[in-house]
Amino acid sequence: MAVLKVLVIDDEPGIRSGVSRILNNFHVTYPFMDEDYTYEVSEASSGEEGIEMLEKDMPDIILLDNKLPGMQGVEVLDYIRKKNYDIVVAMITSYASLDVAIRATRDGATDFIPKPFTPQELKSSIENITKQQYLKRITRKLKQDGKKIRYQFLSVLSHELKAPLNALEGYLRMMQEKQAGDKIDDYAVPIDRSLQRIQGMRNLIMDLLDFTKIRLERKEDKMQDVDLAQTASNAIVTVQPYAIQMDVNITLDIRSEVVIVADPGDMEIVFNNLLSNAVKYNRFGGKAEITIDTSDTEAIIIFTDSGIGIQPDDIDNLFTEFVRIKNEKTKNITGSGLGLSIVKKVIELYNGTIKVESTPDAGSKFTVRLPKKQIIIP
Repeated sequence: MAVLKVLVIDDEPGIRSGVSRILNNFHVTYPFMDEDYTYEVSEASSGEEGIEMLEKDMPDIILLDNKLPGMQGVEVLDYIRKKNYDIVVAMITSYASLDVAIRATRDGATDFIPKPFTPQELKSSIENITKQQYLKRITRKLKQDGKKIRYQFLSVLSHELKAPLNALEGYLRMMQEKQAGDKIDDYAVPIDRSLQRIQGMRNLIMDLLDFTKIRLERKEDKMQDVDLAQTASNAIVTVQPYAIQMDVNITLDIRSEVVIVADPGDMEIVFNNLLSNAVKYNRFGGKAEITIDTSDTEAIIIFTDSGIGIQPDDIDNLFTEFVRIKNEKTKNITGSGLGLSIVKKVIELYNGTIKVESTPDAGSKFTVRLPKKQIIIP
């Protein structure tokens, strides 16, 4: 269980002890919360003491009386607002006039609890405050994650695009100044390397576009019958030019004809990425295969290759955004580190799973499973 710290600032001992007694064994849960919330209550008898306590041990919730000896409750509230503390404040007072309510609300109070209150009134208020606090922190985390992702986007773009652009500029200047000779054949190697750099940048841009297209829910208006065998054939056509360069033989084994209701673009992302990786991380003269099958409950798509394989310690990080496995065998292979994270997101949109089995220097096997309920067997 998670614990929220509650600070009661009230000059009446009975109110403070009452709150402690009511919340002592109280817990709150909602279906959308990861865990139940319980409460740890501390007490202050004045505004000055309350400020001192909150500075020492920052609470999550403050139950604040307005009419206090010395500093008034609205002054404490104003102090919290100016400090921009992440604290939810509820006013507990029998003197909640309209003017006080307006000022307290303006300064950040989220609720009012009238004196005297029943245990159920206090619990209801705490339930509401807990939900607000939870949702506010989740929203903040999402915003922070979004900033992190944007920063990573910029980092990837600056790093992955700067190097090939510099190389292209160098090759073009070499040809412009005719450093290797006057004939076009003298520049065959720089031209080949330039084309490789351009392809790497194109792949990065396509990965970024795919990544930004993924949403937290499927696009129902684009759902239609998708023949997985046809999608696999299209992926082979797309990847074939690269496979020819790598001398990798691609085969398709259709053990069951399967049609799934999906967005065709989503399925293309899955097949193109996994097949492209099967070729990219293969050995020269290797093999790659797509197998399409079905069980009683699932569609099964398997991508196997005879490539360089993956170390056991690296498998857990394969689907992390912007992460690329770096070693002697992959250092010259370009990529954004987004492909597999995109694949996993798409598969999860369809309530599916993806599993990896790999042996270093022998090859890898990626198994995608999609629930039967989404499949139409012709």
